[in-house]
Parts: sequence; C-alpha cells; structure tokens
Amino acid sequence: MPIRLDKVPAPALRPARPRFWLWFILLLLCSLLSVGGTLLLGDEPLRQKPVDFWSLALGLPILGWCVVGFGRVLFHIGEQSAADGWDEAREKALIRKIRQGRRSQQVLGVSLHTALLDSADEPTAQLDALLSGTEALKTQPSRMDDAPVSHSRFVEGSGEDLEAVLTSVLEKRLADLAPILAQLPDDKPLALLLEIDCRLPEDQWRLVWRKIWQESGIRQSTVSVEGSGLAALDQWLDQRIGDQALLLVLAVQLAPEQPEGTAEVAVGVLFGNRLTQTTLAPIAYLHRPEQERQPTDADLLYATRQALDWVPLEAKSIEKTWRVGIDPQRHAGIATVLAKEPLLGKQAPCNLDALLGHPGKASPWLAIAAATQTIERGAGAQLIFSGGGPATAGLWGTVLMPVSALSK
Repeated sequence: MPIRLDKVPAPALRPARPRFWLWFILLLLCSLLSVGGTLLLGDEPLRQKPVDFWSLALGLPILGWCVVGFGRVLFHIGEQSAADGWDEAREKALIRKIRQGRRSQQVLGVSLHTALLDSADEPTAQLDALLSGTEALKTQPSRMDDAPVSHSRFVEGSGEDLEAVLTSVLEKRLADLAPILAQLPDDKPLALLLEIDCRLPEDQWRLVWRKIWQESGIRQSTVSVEGSGLAALDQWLDQRIGDQALLLVLAVQLAPEQPEGTAEVAVGVLFGNRLTQTTLAPIAYLHRPEQERQPTDADLLYATRQALDWVPLEAKSIEKTWRVGIDPQRHAGIATVLAKEPLLGKQAPCNLDALLGHPGKASPWLAIAAATQTIERGAGAQLIFSGGGPATAGLWGTVLMPVSALSK
C-alpha cells in the first residue's frame, strides 16, 4: 500500500508554561482579600493579637496558593510527559514509514522487444534507436485488418498467426533471461507476474505460455503473483521484501483490439530482494514507485517529489527522464512538474508513446527495461513517469539508480 508521510500525525501541541507574574498577582489578590475579610469578619480580640491576625490573614491564602500552584506544576509536568510520549511514538512511526518507503528492488536482468528491434541489427541497436528518437509509430495495416492505422508492430512475424508471434516473442524473452537464472539453484523460488494483452483468448495464450515455459529449460518453478503493474511491485515491497523468491515480470501487448495509436511490445524483467539475493550482481536498483492519489498536477508533483525522496536523491542527479503509457490529457501535467523541477534530467524526456505508441499494460515495464539498459551503459539515475491503466488511474513516478551511486 502507498506510504503516505503526509498522513503521519502532527507533533503534539506543547503546553504553555505557568506564568509566574499571573500567579504572583493571584497571590497578592488572595492575600488582599484574605486580609480584608479578616478585618471585616474577625472579632476585636483577634485584631489585638497581631501574630494570630496575620497568621490567619496571610497564612491561609499562602497555603492555598501553594497547594493550587503545586497542583498546577504537576498538571504541567503531566502534559509535558504526554506530549513527549506522543512525539516519541510519532518519531518511531515516521522512521518506520521512511524505512519502509525506501525499500528497493534489485534489477537483475531485462529483455526488451519493440518494433525498433530488427533481428539483423546489433543487440544494442534498439536502445540506440530509442535514445536517438527514432519513431516506429507509423500508419500501416494492422494484423487483423488491412485498413491502415497509426501504430507500431513487431518487424518479425508479420505474416504469422498471433499464436506463433506470441510464442516467438515470449521464447526470446525467456532465452535472454535464462543465462541469469541458470546461475541460481534449482530450488530458488520464482514469483511470476504475467501481463499479456493479446487478441487471443486468455485460456489459449495461457496454454501457449505453459508450453513455452516447459520447453525453456529453466529449472526453477514459478508461482503466480496477484495484481498488476507497479501496484503489484509496490505490494511486493510491503509484504515480501524478506522473501527468498525472485520476481519475474513478463509483459506483452500484441495485436490489441483497438490498434490505433498503440505499440506492440514484449518485456521481461527479473527482480531480486536486496535483503536475500546475494548470488547475482544487480544492474540497478528500482526504488519504490509512487502513484498520484488524484489525476491532478498537484498530486503528480507530490508523487514525483516523494519518489525522489525515497532514494533519497536530489533532482539534479536525475540524468534522464522517461514517459510512457500517458494519455494526451495528462501531457500538461508532466510539463508542469518538469517546469517546477527544472533540474530533472539533463535532456528532454524520452517520450516512448511518441516513438512507439501506447504500450498498454506493458508501459511501466517497457520504461524500466529501457532505463535499465541505459544504466548498463554507464548512465546515471533515471526517472520514469508511467501510466498504462485506465485513463482515470493515477500516474506513477519511479526512480532507477545505478548500483555504483548507492555504494558510494
């Protein structure tokens, strides 16, 4: 669940100290009233005995004043102790929330396939094309209709059926990650988050997936993870940060029902828990993603600043900014955040939607994979703005840090 530091109760209100001048005036007033009352009500023999007179006239108000004053001091001490206890408990809760919020995941491996990937190119050509702003989004026939629409699609498999294309892209994602998994024990648990948006019926593509996994040669067994997108990762950081399992994410968008303005992408990302995974060297650290509570510019700015604070990290340390899966009506919100945080990134944001089209459910994983590959080349911290859910869902801010940056 989201860690909201702004929901931590405020410090206790400190009680005001007893005011000496007020109590001195009260003592004088009580003394005057007591002397006057003794003079008016006391008999003649009492007035002829000065010691008894003044003992009665001043002794009683002074004694009463001391008793009431002592009670006031005890009450003040009690209020101070209650405030100290509240502030101590608040400080512990705040530290606990900050520690929980600053949890992160190791990124152990990524595999990325977009329309910019050509099997004949060098492995780095796809990332080069993304970083240079090469557009794959163009008007072309979709897989299911000859009518041209603006979208991007995989270069390979254009003449194959959907099941064959899905099999091909998933096999290659697993083939990229298999050498990493081969370094782990056979009994190392794997949690699988499978996000596939395809025109094929779910029961059909799940059969395809099971066959691919059985034939992949990967020895570890998998257990499915509930949830989707960065919300599932956020939940993992809350509930399974001490788990021995690795988290394997496979996300595919292939031939969506409404292809206009979309992108075909396939992504694989392997995460490890920093507390338990010591076999593999991480490529980067993915810090807790932060989602805006409402789709407003103010909430997006808060989420961005909080995502940066989880590192902790100054905005000027962000070397590159990515945006993906963001509906056009939220473009102004991103611009507002960047205007209020002018040190975010040393270049214009890489707009993956403009280059490839909307990647749907695969949006955050696409940006994470591309940013990780950028870090592998020696780049610094990366900030990602991502959507991918319904238009009413809040955007996410996520920071990836190079391993070297956190080891300093």
